Amino acid sequence: ISTFRADVDVSTCGEISPLKALNYLIHSFDTDIMTIDYRVRGFTRDIHGHKLFIDHDISSIQNYIPDQIKSMYDMIDVNVYQENIFHTKCKLKQFDLNNYLFGYTKDKLGPGEEQEITEQLKMEMDEIFYGKNMSVGSIGQGSKE
Repeated sequence: ISTFRADVDVSTCGEISPLKALNYLIHSFDTDIMTIDYRVRGFTRDIHGHKLFIDHDISSIQNYIPDQIKSMYDMIDVNVYQENIFHTKCKLKQFDLNNYLFGYTKDKLGPGEEQEITEQLKMEMDEIFYGKNMSVGSIGQGSKE
């Protein structure tokens, strides 16, 4: 099993939110696991000159992800509202094993190989999603450690 990681940093100034780029970015990368962080940096001012460290309502990054995309992923939010830090982790619910086999298709696998490789992929995705090593019996259930 091989994993690849791409980090993309999107910054904007003014009224344009980097969250508006999410749909484009998600469609640009055919991804299994996404970790999306939104951190409000700097400030703007209201019409009276008062500093605003966040000038729009947000309770979750998920509110900026189209429903079609959300239905494809299991998602967890870890937010620190008082610090204007928002964090959403996403794990693909279903995948096509053929997308992970290099030089093979699943119909060329021997008996039991398809299930074994599928379970290995699920465990790998769970480990990345939950940020910890998983025991074999905990696949798809969270860690039992």
